[in-house]
Amino acid sequence: MDRQMTTRILIVDDDPGFRKLLETILAQEGYAVESAGRVGDARRLCGQHSFSLVISDLKLPDGDGLDVQKWFVEHAPGTPFVLVTGFGTVATAVEAMKRGALDYLEKPLRSPDELRRLVRRALALKTEERESLPQPEGPVPTPGLCGHVVARDQRMLHILALLGKVAPTPATVLLLGESGVGKEVIARCLHAHSRRASRPFVAVNAAALAPSLIESELFGHERGSFTGAVERHAGVFERADGGTLFLDEIGELDAGLQAKLLRVLQEKTFERVGGGKPVEVDVRVIAATNRDLAASVQAGRFRSDLYFRLSTFPIEIPPLRERPADIDALAGLFLERAARGLERPYLKLGEKALYALRAHSWPGNVRELENAMERAAILADEEIGPEHFAFAATPAAGAAAVAGSLNMRDLERRAIEEALQRHKGNRTHAARELGISLRTLQYRLKEFGLTGL
Repeated sequence: MDRQMTTRILIVDDDPGFRKLLETILAQEGYAVESAGRVGDARRLCGQHSFSLVISDLKLPDGDGLDVQKWFVEHAPGTPFVLVTGFGTVATAVEAMKRGALDYLEKPLRSPDELRRLVRRALALKTEERESLPQPEGPVPTPGLCGHVVARDQRMLHILALLGKVAPTPATVLLLGESGVGKEVIARCLHAHSRRASRPFVAVNAAALAPSLIESELFGHERGSFTGAVERHAGVFERADGGTLFLDEIGELDAGLQAKLLRVLQEKTFERVGGGKPVEVDVRVIAATNRDLAASVQAGRFRSDLYFRLSTFPIEIPPLRERPADIDALAGLFLERAARGLERPYLKLGEKALYALRAHSWPGNVRELENAMERAAILADEEIGPEHFAFAATPAAGAAAVAGSLNMRDLERRAIEEALQRHKGNRTHAARELGISLRTLQYRLKEFGLTGL
């Protein structure tokens, strides 16, 4: 009876017979069960109860299962979601993983035990995830901190909470994440909430500079120090004096520059190229990279002492594909900006366009989404649809044929095996292609008995 009070499950399906079947099986297991036949009914019930699990059909009279999931992401984030579908294709399996579904149930139900195992597995996995995630201390920040960071995903909200704690301190911060996730936006947010907010914020991308220019750009040079040096040049450390210096792609620095950077961080002094007089600076450094610096240290490509100096306070920013709750909010923000710039305030984002955005894997992350929305705003006359996105190609014609008589789990297993084969067993790259987190991939490998791959 205790479980009855603590574990409430919502079933959303427009088939009364199938809905009743699931209700009966779960009620016999001691779960409290609510049911709905439409997206609107599910939303109403969400306002009345807290649910430990949602099991929703993909096809509904007034929308689909993604509408139900979106509603719960916005109003009850963290609620486990299971997708029910009778349309078994590889594309459906991969898309469901991208959308964050913990599991899938295929129609018709093969046995009551299938449902019982699925529910126990989904609830256990969610408990495991909740216990493994770091919990923010204090109140959760309001989404939209700094006027630039829009977040609905719980991990991003946690990052914003961390920013509020580290920003007022002098600690060096290392931002980790793929290109385009918004590392410079986070760095500017840190500066804006620091005690240096009234002083300069200077950003430099080490990967964008020619090797012969990096030292001069970082530390400056004296007149006549090399051909073309017709006057003294102040580097970014001098220009950021009293403020914040954002060093992007720090992993691209060669060994010599790594040693000089370490000296600046330790002694607060450096010498310009061609100069012999020490220059003192007071600069807070925020570094960023899309590389695995720990692996670079192991391989001897990056100094361990510099790595530990930079990583006083590391923050890893997840890629956009791992935080689907942010996609709608960011798309709305970018569309509003683009419409304002184009003086077209009547532009709106259609439901089909939203589905296309949620299904995309976003290899270019937030930057790609911003560009996609700007392009769509230029092309659309009034309502933005999937046809206005360059990435919204139709699924391969043979996708449905490949399915054959395979069930969803067979299809999912095949998609994972093929991705691993294409990437020669590299799980990180395979997860990136599938649009899921590495942790989710590892869970699936264990479940399918593929841990030896």
